[in-house]
Amino acid sequence: MAAALTGGCLCGGVRFEVTEPPVSAGYCHCTRCQRRTGTAASAQARLAPGALRIAAGEELVASFRPPDGFAKEFCSRCGSALWSRSPDDPAVVGVRLGAFDRDPGVRPSYRQFVAYAAPWEPIPDDGLPRFPERRTA
Repeated sequence: MAAALTGGCLCGGVRFEVTEPPVSAGYCHCTRCQRRTGTAASAQARLAPGALRIAAGEELVASFRPPDGFAKEFCSRCGSALWSRSPDDPAVVGVRLGAFDRDPGVRPSYRQFVAYAAPWEPIPDDGLPRFPERRTA
């Protein structure tokens, strides 16, 4: 990567850098993502462990940690969804594609938790593999 990918929240209080190209990207259709984003699915890029660096506003990053899933981290000032973090390995992060400043160079290649897809927005026929629950590969 020529330059680190950068991104941040809506108010600009939280800024981050990604030091390695994203590993993969996908859509999550779980009800948590629906409620957190207000949309039918959340698009995120999975990073290599340790590739996320908070450049500014670390004190503004808040977290919702469900008992059985990834922590949802967001800006406590403006509410922007930033990334999710694995409960088993906090270095494993999925950054919301909308939080990047520019094209992250990766495209969603799967859809997970489609068993919980919003009934008011059909999943498009885009040819991406679909997983009823969490994608394990």
